[in-house]
Amino acid sequence: MLFRLMPGDITSIMTLGGASEEALNAFRERWGLNDPLYVQYWSFMINMFTLDAGTSLQFQIPVWEYVKTRIFNTFILAAPALTVAYILGGIFGTILGYYNDSKIEEYGLIPIIGVGSFPEFFLSIVLLITLSSWLGIFPISGMVSPETMSNASQWYDIYLTKDFLWHYILPFGTIVLRYLFIPSLIMRTSVVETMGEDFSFYNRMTGMPKMERMANIAKHASLPVITVYPATMTRAIGGLVLVETVFNWPGIGYALVNSVLARDFPVVQFVFIVIAAFVIFANFAVDILYARIDPRVAVDQ
Repeated sequence: MLFRLMPGDITSIMTLGGASEEALNAFRERWGLNDPLYVQYWSFMINMFTLDAGTSLQFQIPVWEYVKTRIFNTFILAAPALTVAYILGGIFGTILGYYNDSKIEEYGLIPIIGVGSFPEFFLSIVLLITLSSWLGIFPISGMVSPETMSNASQWYDIYLTKDFLWHYILPFGTIVLRYLFIPSLIMRTSVVETMGEDFSFYNRMTGMPKMERMANIAKHASLPVITVYPATMTRAIGGLVLVETVFNWPGIGYALVNSVLARDFPVVQFVFIVIAAFVIFANFAVDILYARIDPRVAVDQ
């Protein structure tokens, strides 16, 4: 509803292309843009219950055909990068929390918070300018070169090339650096609290080795980090819009921006349904994972 309250529709874009008034009226009538909002909403819900996401008004192809590859492109970028960020953040946070009120904590927090304070697009531009423009180490934009794209016989061939890996490093590194501070700070606080519990004191008194003791503390302190992980994954979609735009990465965030600007409502609606479904599934999976990590929160049968 909110997107449809924006001024204009896709015919406003078509007007700039020189479409006649008759063609615009015929287009509105064909796709139901003249119908009241409740009628459009009812048609949308009926289509979704029949697993029909509709047709992209901008490209005149089924929405699923348009977004499926872009969803995959975003997933292979966001999921591994955020997972690595949370693993590294958990390790850093454990070390900072274990050595609380020490020089290790004092100097370790500065770079993590400093890098995490920059917005995604700024960090992307800095890496792009230094490592691509100045040093010429990595490609400037895109997911693969045109030559690799033209030589691919199957849709998945491009993901198995060295060219893809070379284009992948900078956006991957940007996401890892940008989101590293969230799990680091949460894990540090949780470790400090966990070290004050009785079992941690008992482990120290029984002479448990330091590394084993740290691993045990990290396991019990990881629940808040795991809770935030799926929320960060979904929130990162907004940040990935900027990252994908800077690196010209053909993902769902970049497609979402283009669809909003073009007033391509079917694509926008379907993308938000996908995001909402992921939030529900991810939180459900986290609830199940809780009991595997900490038996204290398991439900008695």
